[in-house]
Amino acid sequence: MSEGMSKDLIPSEVESSDDLAETLYYHGTRAALFVGDLITPGYKSNFGSRRQANHVYLTATVDAATWGAELAAGEEPGRIYVVEPTGTIEDDPNLTDKKFPGNPTKSYRSREPLRVIGELTEWEGHDPELLNSMKAQIERLRELGVEAIDE
Repeated sequence: MSEGMSKDLIPSEVESSDDLAETLYYHGTRAALFVGDLITPGYKSNFGSRRQANHVYLTATVDAATWGAELAAGEEPGRIYVVEPTGTIEDDPNLTDKKFPGNPTKSYRSREPLRVIGELTEWEGHDPELLNSMKAQIERLRELGVEAIDE
């Protein structure tokens, strides 16, 4: 895969979650990264109180990566990278509880780095009204002291 790949060349969803080896994974952020860079645990989380994250997060859907890019902390433009895990991944418990059984967002986390293998340069953000609503909901949770699960 190459830098600047078109959204049309990348499936937004995986046909079967049974074959994770054939899955394309994405990571939404505001960080400027390059092909070959590693995204590692240990940096401040983009969400909540921004405490140190024990995991890195990835998804098999462009939509979930878009949320990551739009909601990440910082002023830089949102970016979506195509990544490959360098170790074991597991379901993201923040999105697989009783509210979202079965991991419909195909969101995962890992304690090992993700390697950037490309950047998705053509993607469409969410409707501004929906994005503002999500930001308001996240702010309410922050005010209540609700943190992401990252043990």
